[in-house]
Amino acid sequence: MKTKYIFSMGEIKRKDNSIAFRNEKGWKYIPIEAVREIYFMNEVSINSKFLDFCARAGIILHFFNYFGNYSGSFYPKEKYISGNLTIKQAITFQNERLSIAKAIVLGISENIYEVLYHYFRHGKSELQEFLRYLREDIPRFIEKTDNINKLLFIEGNIWAGFYDSFKYFLPEEFLFNKRVKRPPDNPLNALISFGNTLLYTKTISAIYQTHLDQSISFLHSPSESRFSLSLDLSEVFKPVIVFRSIFDLVNRKKLKVERHFEKKFNYALLNEEGKKIFISAFEERLNEKFKHKTLKRMVSFHTAIKLDGYKLIKYLIQKEEFKPFSLKEKR
Repeated sequence: MKTKYIFSMGEIKRKDNSIAFRNEKGWKYIPIEAVREIYFMNEVSINSKFLDFCARAGIILHFFNYFGNYSGSFYPKEKYISGNLTIKQAITFQNERLSIAKAIVLGISENIYEVLYHYFRHGKSELQEFLRYLREDIPRFIEKTDNINKLLFIEGNIWAGFYDSFKYFLPEEFLFNKRVKRPPDNPLNALISFGNTLLYTKTISAIYQTHLDQSISFLHSPSESRFSLSLDLSEVFKPVIVFRSIFDLVNRKKLKVERHFEKKFNYALLNEEGKKIFISAFEERLNEKFKHKTLKRMVSFHTAIKLDGYKLIKYLIQKEEFKPFSLKEKR
């Protein structure tokens, strides 16, 4: 089961038991068994017959506009529904939201530490103070926090410190003064926004395979987005999947400002070639397998996202400690 990315304009429809896509080069047929999700990165005509075909096969469709901004997802009728679990999820939100949100923020901090420690080991001694802050201060601050707003403030400081550390190991042309999302104002902001959105949609697809309710979240407010639980569970994977992909592509000069970003948008938008390069690295990272310390078997980061969903279910049902994915599990 694979992810399909469609970059060209065209038409897509059902043809017998296959997916048929037509662009200026002609028709291309895709066996439905080989597809788990489809990303549309350009304008495509779709009919209701095709949507019904995808719904019955459990295929999720993610739509992006020309600028690389996420437009939305076609989310098939849920296969895994559990009223009991939804009730427990809602009760846990009411009574124990802070506990789960704290675990997520601690997970973000730990994974950022692991990512930056790589650069510290390779001579970037300037990172030492921020690493100490993540290892010693952040766990203490989180432990003492007694409400969600204070916790969000701590999370904001973690990300701000992370962004500030880029000046020690990224080339000058990819540095920024601050994180700007809508719209991104330079190449690095464009990469982060694009990568975070891809990870968010991957998490939507992963949670679809569980009995969790996508709308009941813990760190993010449930009113922010219908799929706010995907925002929650994707957070700890951002440093591991999105930022590691960016750092690798930029430092190895596989992405260049003049060549892979749109000049007419002041280089704040990836062009098609740039998107393809990033997606290739992102998918490779997502599907990278490692020996899971607890499970004692090989799993991919993609599987690890779904496993975090199962961990949350265990917490909701059995009160088993919820500890999101940590890069330490890879060892």
